[in-house]
Amino acid sequence: MSQALPLQGIRVIDYSHFLAGPYVGRCLAALGAEVIKVERPGSGDAGRQHATVLDGQTSGYFLQLNMGKRGVSVNMKDPRGRAFMHRLCDSADVFIENYRPGALDRLGLGHAELRARNPRLVYCSISAYGHTGPDAHRAGFGLIAEAKSGIMQMVGTPGEAPPLLRISLGDMYTGIHAVAAINAALLGRERSGRGQHIDMALYDTLVSMHEYAVQCYTLQGVLPQQTGHDMPTSTLYGVFRAADGDLVIAAQVDDAWKRFAALVEAHGGPTGFGGDTRLHDSVGRNAAREHILAVVKPWVAARTVAELTALLDGIDVPCAKVQRIDEVLADPQIQARGMVVEQQHPRHGTLRLPNLPFRLSDCDTTIRETAPDLGQHNAEVATELGFSDAEIAALQADGVLFAHTPLAQESP
Repeated sequence: MSQALPLQGIRVIDYSHFLAGPYVGRCLAALGAEVIKVERPGSGDAGRQHATVLDGQTSGYFLQLNMGKRGVSVNMKDPRGRAFMHRLCDSADVFIENYRPGALDRLGLGHAELRARNPRLVYCSISAYGHTGPDAHRAGFGLIAEAKSGIMQMVGTPGEAPPLLRISLGDMYTGIHAVAAINAALLGRERSGRGQHIDMALYDTLVSMHEYAVQCYTLQGVLPQQTGHDMPTSTLYGVFRAADGDLVIAAQVDDAWKRFAALVEAHGGPTGFGGDTRLHDSVGRNAAREHILAVVKPWVAARTVAELTALLDGIDVPCAKVQRIDEVLADPQIQARGMVVEQQHPRHGTLRLPNLPFRLSDCDTTIRETAPDLGQHNAEVATELGFSDAEIAALQADGVLFAHTPLAQESP
């Protein structure tokens, strides 16, 4: 690799917890930033207690979201802890938080106070509803935003309650948007000399994801409905059950449909199915959706997933098996792309965790350093901030800088 990572030299203070904020910090660390994770004394980030827990104290969830960071634990109820944090934020380029609006003002870590001290600071807030509007004060998680956004209402089987999405769509999508906004603000700072406040809301982000539903309603007055396993406006596009598993087929484009229909007819489907010109455009296919499904479902059900993917790959119709996680991890494509990162943990040996999808031609964004234990880098960071050995020892002795870990490297 011939270049330094693009964010090298940028210091980030990650004063966040659970998912959205820590994910932002992990992404910035992968891009080269120095990220310092700040946690409360005692239990630390609530994500440390989130499944999967390896030994009663180490969370795989936390390990995944906080790799590549240094860790400090500061008692903000002590004035010395607040002074420590102010000095740390004075040295920073970026501050990340994902608490309810106003919560950090009471700790002296709100945007106005930190910006007054450090005008170049890019301050990124992530919350359920944002810092403005009638719901700004309300608590929320990704689940709340998924329900409010209209996304949840569109998935699942008609007549049944929508299912949980099972991935944290709101947190992760908001997080990566925050990464983009932070980088844009850092670039803008090069011209203006000033940082700014980035106000990210999970609800906003999920509403912005609607590539179809909003315009469907605003332009045509049509409310999208639950459709189960396929899309009535994109025939044929959906999930189908084969003899030994499930697969998805995307034959909604005219040329792909013609190849698919001809294949079905040639392999036991009804005579004339491939040549039915009424089905050669999307309007005709959507109108005949029930007829098409009545042909395709039993045709798929009579074959294995491997047979079907071989046939469909052979005519260049996009398809894929619905894979379990163990199959994903064993997938040669995922292995070739380096999408599972291996790290050596001092207590747990080799860790295998999802990598980030950043691929830069001239530098490697893979993080090899494991997530920090609680307070692991207290003394190291304090020394960099100019605290004397005696001051550090006093802060440690009084619990202002807290560490509760066998890995803490605390030197007086």
